[in-house]
Amino acid sequence: MALLRSRNSPLDQLLIETQRALDTVFGNPPAARPNPAADTPDVIPDDAERRHAAGLMRINHVGEVCAQGLYFGQAAVAREDTTRAHLLEAAQEETDHLAWCAERLKELDSRPSMFNPLWYGGSYALGVLAGLRGDGWNLGFVVETERQVEAHLDEHLDTLPPADQRSRDILRQMKEDEARHADHAEQAGARVLPWPIPSLMAAASNVMKTVAYRL
Repeated sequence: MALLRSRNSPLDQLLIETQRALDTVFGNPPAARPNPAADTPDVIPDDAERRHAAGLMRINHVGEVCAQGLYFGQAAVAREDTTRAHLLEAAQEETDHLAWCAERLKELDSRPSMFNPLWYGGSYALGVLAGLRGDGWNLGFVVETERQVEAHLDEHLDTLPPADQRSRDILRQMKEDEARHADHAEQAGARVLPWPIPSLMAAASNVMKTVAYRL
């Protein structure tokens, strides 16, 4: 449907984008792929470690909410069908990540961030702004976003409680997917974002992570 965006009326497109936002923020979109931790035992005997794991997985869930907003915003204004298709394909895999993180939060007796509507809205606006600059910059945001996500996933893999292999299995698959998204965007003609954009993105990410760990 998104590839036929030019055939939709403005109202139709608004309804599509609104439904995507509602599904991401308030719904529970199903994963297209099996959970990579499906066969891994859930063993976290310590309550403090369980709370820490939940905080990290809430951060990762927020990251996927932001990814959905960013990619849908970028796709809404992408100039080329090939760029739009690339963004929507990446968004589909991010939907898998969103579902896996939501499932893990429930297993950890926790919940998503209460600020998810804010995270989504801000990311969607950023995606639109990036897309309006042209497809090269659009793809450049994909690369920078995914490289920064890879870095924080490495950090979480190092700091997760040793017993939490279920969360670790999910994050490993997410990291593999994020790296592939970045590689594909580079191959599709991504431009390198100029300073200070990467630094500003990292600063915003740090604020999000600090808040989402608890809220």
